[in-house]
Amino acid sequence: MGFSVKGKEILQKLASRCDSQAVEGMARFGITTKKVYGGWRTPVLKRLAREIGPDHALAQELWASEVFEARVLATLIDEPEMVTGRQMERWAKDLDNWAVGDGACLNLFRYTRFAGAKCVEWNSRQEEFVKRAAFALMAGLAVADKAASDGTFLQYLPLISRAAVDERNFVKKAVNWALRQIGKRNKRLNRAAIAAAREIHRLDSRAARWIASDALRELQSPAVQRRLAMRKATRPQRRTCSREFASE
Repeated sequence: MGFSVKGKEILQKLASRCDSQAVEGMARFGITTKKVYGGWRTPVLKRLAREIGPDHALAQELWASEVFEARVLATLIDEPEMVTGRQMERWAKDLDNWAVGDGACLNLFRYTRFAGAKCVEWNSRQEEFVKRAAFALMAGLAVADKAASDGTFLQYLPLISRAAVDERNFVKKAVNWALRQIGKRNKRLNRAAIAAAREIHRLDSRAARWIASDALRELQSPAVQRRLAMRKATRPQRRTCSREFASE
């Protein structure tokens, strides 16, 4: 696709800061992709996103560039109310690393009206980073969607259990993430997540045993139990999910 003047300016700005050592460091954390400059840390990209402001059309250009930093920036400036299910599918198919996928889920997708449906749909996909995105979305919704009912998250627990036998590192970590975030939402969901974790631990899978053991360690910890005891149970109401520049 062609780039607007503004799009070209931003891409040139991103290209002006290259750091080969940072790129090597990213690779050690499993962040590899076709085009990456390495000279931009996430807080700096967030400041740039605030300077640019919301811009759905520009976000599409930046994503199409295939540049790692541009794609992260796209997730920060896109407008959730303008995002379609078709766009989410296009972007999901493009995912080739966990960092951009998590950024898309936490910065953008969880604030769209399609978030819940994609948690379910992407859970059944085989592509590693699409499947991870299903659980990154669940984790993000558990934090950001304060108005969602407990039932919304209870329906995700069987999906978490089903995916717990996936031995791929980036998938199992996201499955664990979703289970822990759901279990920290309130007392009722904590009990349900602990019960799910105990069932997962019985599965004949190293990934499942790791997911369950790690989740149980946190969900049953005195610190989490104290926080939940002081927190009022979530009450179902009109669904709202206010957007911020996510930092989880």
